Amino acid sequence: MTDQPIALEAYEHLASAYASAIDIKPHNAYYERPATLSLLPDVDGKRVLDAGCGPGIYSEWLLDHGAQVIAVDASPKMVALAKQRTHGRADVRQADLAVPLSFVESDSMDLVISPLVLEYVRDWHATFREFNRALRSGGYLVVSVTHPFFDFNYFRSQNYFATELVSSQWTGFAPVRVTMPTYRRSLQETLNPFAESGFRIEKVLEPKPTEEFLKADPRHYRELMKQPCFLCIRAMKV
Repeated sequence: MTDQPIALEAYEHLASAYASAIDIKPHNAYYERPATLSLLPDVDGKRVLDAGCGPGIYSEWLLDHGAQVIAVDASPKMVALAKQRTHGRADVRQADLAVPLSFVESDSMDLVISPLVLEYVRDWHATFREFNRALRSGGYLVVSVTHPFFDFNYFRSQNYFATELVSSQWTGFAPVRVTMPTYRRSLQETLNPFAESGFRIEKVLEPKPTEEFLKADPRHYRELMKQPCFLCIRAMKV
């Protein structure tokens, strides 16, 4: 029996506010999402696993661009929101990325996308091996995570090399506020699990904010033009 996902309670409380804001919240809509989408291959006619789908914004984009989508999230409320957003076009299920996705057939996916989700998973090796199992040879894994250097500075960690459970107060999805637990890890612990789980990293992005971000949030735009908050990676199954 596995433990409950560390962020499940927070996301259950946050789900509706998150879904209401995600289309226009600058860090998501005008920073992380454009960078992550820029790493995707052509998805028309492809089978895609949206691993940590939240309220379904990526699933909707994938469907609108011709993909067949299986979407999973640990939060029942997020699963319900994703089903509503995708109007029955995606196979949306509740699942924990820390345990095997037994309902996904081996060598059946062309792409796995996991945006801003892996911070809630302690053992990336097990999760990446499962992604590798699900992907066909030559299939892609595209992820986005909080940048290790950002986390190290933000949490004022005493040991950069430690993988440690931390938490922060999320106030950006008003009126809801939650304490959000995540795992902070080093750059090597971010990159090495790809190669050690059968992937070859093809491209790494330390994104800069878009012009839409500047209009919406000038202060954070200036900060993000000087130091990254997120790290986006595309890897291929080898």
